[in-house]
Amino acid sequence: MGDSRRHYWRRWRSLWRRWFLWVLLVLLVASMLVTLVWLAGRHEADLVQSNLERDTAVAVASLRTALERNLDDMQALQTLTLDGASWQSRAEALLQEHRALLRLEWRDARMQLRAASDSPYGTPTWDLAQRDAPHSEVIQACVRAQRLRGASYADSYFQASPDGQGAEVLEVCLPLAHGGFVVGSYGLRHLLTEIVAPRLQPAQEISFTEPDGTRLVLLRASRRGSRMFTARQLLDLPGATLVVRMDGWHQPPSVFPNVLSALVTVMSIALASVVAVLVRDNRRRLAAERQLGESLAFRQAMEDSLLTGLRARDMAGRITYVNSAFCRMVGYSAEELLGQATPPPYWPPEHASLYAARQQAHMEAGGQQPLQDYELTYMRKDGTRFPVVIYEAPLVNARGARTGWMASFLDVSEQRRAQELSRASQERLQATARLATVGEMASLLSHELNQPLAVIASYAAGSLNLLEPGAEPAGSPQANQAELKMALQRIAAQAERAGRVIKSVHDFLRRRAHVRESVAAADLLDAVLPLARLRAHKLGVDVALELDEDLPPALCDRTMVEQVLLNLARNAMQAMDDPALAERVLTLRVRRAQARGWLEFTVADVGTGIDAEVAARLFTPFFTTRSEGMGLGLSLCRTVIEQHGGVLDHAPNLPRGTVFTFTLPSAA
Repeated sequence: MGDSRRHYWRRWRSLWRRWFLWVLLVLLVASMLVTLVWLAGRHEADLVQSNLERDTAVAVASLRTALERNLDDMQALQTLTLDGASWQSRAEALLQEHRALLRLEWRDARMQLRAASDSPYGTPTWDLAQRDAPHSEVIQACVRAQRLRGASYADSYFQASPDGQGAEVLEVCLPLAHGGFVVGSYGLRHLLTEIVAPRLQPAQEISFTEPDGTRLVLLRASRRGSRMFTARQLLDLPGATLVVRMDGWHQPPSVFPNVLSALVTVMSIALASVVAVLVRDNRRRLAAERQLGESLAFRQAMEDSLLTGLRARDMAGRITYVNSAFCRMVGYSAEELLGQATPPPYWPPEHASLYAARQQAHMEAGGQQPLQDYELTYMRKDGTRFPVVIYEAPLVNARGARTGWMASFLDVSEQRRAQELSRASQERLQATARLATVGEMASLLSHELNQPLAVIASYAAGSLNLLEPGAEPAGSPQANQAELKMALQRIAAQAERAGRVIKSVHDFLRRRAHVRESVAAADLLDAVLPLARLRAHKLGVDVALELDEDLPPALCDRTMVEQVLLNLARNAMQAMDDPALAERVLTLRVRRAQARGWLEFTVADVGTGIDAEVAARLFTPFFTTRSEGMGLGLSLCRTVIEQHGGVLDHAPNLPRGTVFTFTLPSAA
């Protein structure tokens, strides 16, 4: 009984496989037939569409050629100096030759009508009593034509006729060399009738449309098919744009005449293929089973060797798969994790609600993004927390349906620890670098503070001389008192300046934000001029100031910008410390920059200039061409200007010298 049943099932399975192959063959033949019919129809439709587009392009080219030929004939009207009657006779001859023209007008420079002629092939479209004033579109076209010195078309418009009908009119304006205009009026229907209609096929119709698809005029086909094809071409005229649309009606596409031979060939190939498939079916199935087993073993070995954790979840959020690396990462076995729903045991309790809301939002979104990465904190079985980076993507089965989400996990604990060590080392290096800068800043401060302190000492000595009991008064007591007051004010100003310099350096070393304030450009120059002029007087340099009128104030750290100006001025004067120079002029210039909202400061000298090799390293820290310099002045100047959002640069000052330019934002 058992053997007969097994035999029955084997026979049934063999019959089913054989009939399945025959059914597959029938379906293959039917699909081939349907495909051939569809391809034939598609080929014929493409051919019809291609021919229609070609005919449309030919129609547009014919229209453009005819319009250009008409313009040439209209151009010939202005070569003659004619009175109104003579011009009208010539225009009537031109209208008899070109049927598409409805009317020609001769207007003077003020658009007043001097002469006009209507086409003899139809009744006038316009009310002659109202035609003296041209259409507004024509006026615009004539203005445009005069500006372009060539023909210009106006947008088409509908012109009603006295008999209650009307026509769509396109007008062109041609400027005359001796003044005035020639205005020609085309009927759009006449253009199609006279130029395009002779070339139309019986099943084609053509129309003028606006760019938005509105039809203006239409020439209908004499007969129709069951399917319509459409082609559009742009007729771009100077000042106006029209779209030429051509519609073609066509019968349903016919099948290729060699379909039967093609079907016989395909069926023969299909039968031979079925026999080959039947023979190799068992061998391929066995080979596929062996390959599947080997691939499963390979995948398992690969997953066991990974350091990246893998986890799969179904659509309900339950865990369906974890690899060994993920189990080692969280400290749980696969049996403890499979089937777990929200919240899983490796979520920290303090973050469980947040993670659950995030997962719910991700599930409701449907996983539209193919790949998402984010960082979370997980908890091992022993309670320790560790950061992980998660890459999650939709899990799609072999049928293309989404069945859940697949995620990979990276334990970034060591990476975070290395980043923290790197950050601490970087902070120590920065602190060391800032401390190393103190020495260079002290060298610069010794020079910057030396001049205000020298001025303070000079004014203090003069004040003491005025206060000596035995001093011979140089003037009245009121004058001596005024001089003493002036000296004390200068002492206070220089002391305040020295204090601001020290405070700026102190803020720089303490990493405090600099205070930006609105400062007039003249005030910035006045603050550095006394010190600059002392140096200039010693070197025999003349100082010239150039300030534009109505300059807006600059928004900057006043002390730091004054240091930049003073440093650039001192460098410029040192560049002119050459006995061979007959004229030494230091120019300080402030003007509006080309960029809106910026001021441009310029410090120019007539010194020896800068070599190309030196210019390439000019702003490099610790690079200097002077034996006593430290190479930090220009580097710090550029840093200060870039902190304000500006740019510091230099260029040759022709015929000799160098120009340093920097920009600052204006308070406006």
